[in-house]
Amino acid sequence: MLKKRWNTLKVRRSQGLQNKDCRLKAWNMSVFCVLTSVLSLLVLSCAPKYAERPSREGLSLSEMLSRMNSIQSIEAVLSINYEKNDAAMSGDAALNLSGDALNLRLYYLGFLAGEIKENNGIISSKPKIDKYKSIVLVDGLKNSFMWWTISDYTIQEREDSYVLKNSSREVIIGKKDLLPVKQTVEFENGEELNITYDTPAHSRPETNQYVTDPETGWYQSRLSIRYRNHLVNVKVKSYSASREKNHSLTNNPN
Repeated sequence: MLKKRWNTLKVRRSQGLQNKDCRLKAWNMSVFCVLTSVLSLLVLSCAPKYAERPSREGLSLSEMLSRMNSIQSIEAVLSINYEKNDAAMSGDAALNLSGDALNLRLYYLGFLAGEIKENNGIISSKPKIDKYKSIVLVDGLKNSFMWWTISDYTIQEREDSYVLKNSSREVIIGKKDLLPVKQTVEFENGEELNITYDTPAHSRPETNQYVTDPETGWYQSRLSIRYRNHLVNVKVKSYSASREKNHSLTNNPN
């Protein structure tokens, strides 16, 4: 009798442990699912929207350039990979850009590693950088992001693109999405800075201080800047283009 009772207690205890183990596994699975959902929402809310390529076939090139020229400043968070010969460095960067000023803060492992400023053509940096790195970062990034600032240009129409060209710059713009595909900047000494673009994305600012219409929210999220033996590959992690609050556009902004 005692043996039978003992066996019964062992079975009940075993079943209780199994039920507890099942409840624990279910609880862990629920927590995992909740955390996974939260992380997914965070990633999706912070990432740029790589939607379908923008179709602007009903919008003329002149109207699009007029809209882009209304932009007063750009803020972007970048992932930068810098190569020179066989050496390479990578990190993140925060870019603030306007027509006559640039501020680029470079980070490595989350710590501020350097800062480059340009104001009306005067460049300063900490630590000091040589003029070639300055050209590829300052001139390269300014022309890359504010590609529409070309002036006194002629337009050549090709089958799938427009070519805007003046004495020192050439910008190739895709016809369908009216975004830059390639750009060449020629300096007085005959050397060239070459920029290529890829991967359209769209961003909507979350601030009410400035407003951006749906057209100017499109940008190229990947670009490469090459000058001499310097190469900078940039991935745009976030982007906001702002214009004057009272500037009028053909369509009402969102």
